[in-house]
Amino acid sequence: MKNIIKNSSDFLFIYEAIQCNPNGDPDQENKPRMDYDTSTNLVTDTRLKRYIRDYIKAKSVQEQIFVDMEGDSKVSVDSKLKAVVKRTVENKSELEKVFFNNSEALKIYQDIIASEKDPEKVWTAITDKKFKHKTVNYELLAYLVREKFIDIRMFGSAFAVGGFTKAYTGPIQINWGYSFNKVELMDSSSIVTIMNDDSSTFGKDYRVHYSLLGFNGTINANMAKITGLTEEDVQEFRNSIWEAVPSNPTRSKLNQYPKLYVEVVYNEGISNGQFGDLRNMVEVKTREKLTDKQVRRFSDLDFNIEKLIKILNENKGTNKKIKEIIIKKSADLNETK
Repeated sequence: MKNIIKNSSDFLFIYEAIQCNPNGDPDQENKPRMDYDTSTNLVTDTRLKRYIRDYIKAKSVQEQIFVDMEGDSKVSVDSKLKAVVKRTVENKSELEKVFFNNSEALKIYQDIIASEKDPEKVWTAITDKKFKHKTVNYELLAYLVREKFIDIRMFGSAFAVGGFTKAYTGPIQINWGYSFNKVELMDSSSIVTIMNDDSSTFGKDYRVHYSLLGFNGTINANMAKITGLTEEDVQEFRNSIWEAVPSNPTRSKLNQYPKLYVEVVYNEGISNGQFGDLRNMVEVKTREKLTDKQVRRFSDLDFNIEKLIKILNENKGTNKKIKEIIIKKSADLNETK
């Protein structure tokens, strides 16, 4: 049996972005996403998850990523599922693993494979509206989620293919990130070449001067039972969220560094959200003699998490809500208690 997590968690993740574009908005000429009413920088959860997926893919040949390229091509979720299922039915030993405890289901698939022979025709048969054994498809889908794809075990996915219509809610959920400081865009009239397949276009190079971005997220033990999220997966997530952002080598994403990761691991049976959005207990102010427009580095800000640490420590221990507090800090936060 896999070591499925039993404890839910809430986490706070903060990283800095210096003279780069943390998350371009395609509806705004790829300018950094902004809330212009508050002059704060925004980054979507999708962008952060992409960092994590790419990092896991690059560092480990053992872990497979579902929301990814298929060969050298970008594909939809449904097309990716089709490719994965076709590979599975072509592999006799893999198919036997899928239905290890269900010989009847295995025989249904084996009979279809023997009849149709070609994987494309097998796919057509099991996704046909007239196919009467959709529960067998869902058993295959559950296997792929739990055994093959760490990103679905973490973040979930929705499938809308005939015979495979099912949504998996990810145990790990992340809010959009926003900057704690007011952010100024760099004045830039420079033009850059943007390569796109075999052609290229020209666009402006938009960046922020400095953005200190915070994300709030949850790891839910109940949802973990469905996707099969393990303790090992969560450890991989903790490592990846910290390492992934600075590991992106692209020109527009260079100069992004993690500052703080705080995870509140609750005692078994305690649900998420006991302390609300953890970002609300982080205080960030521009240092005296500086204006918001002059912020260029972390040292230009007063950063205070004493309120957060105090309330968490008060609720940690036997017969309290918190089992454990996991903290990662950058070198310049080592004095933070």
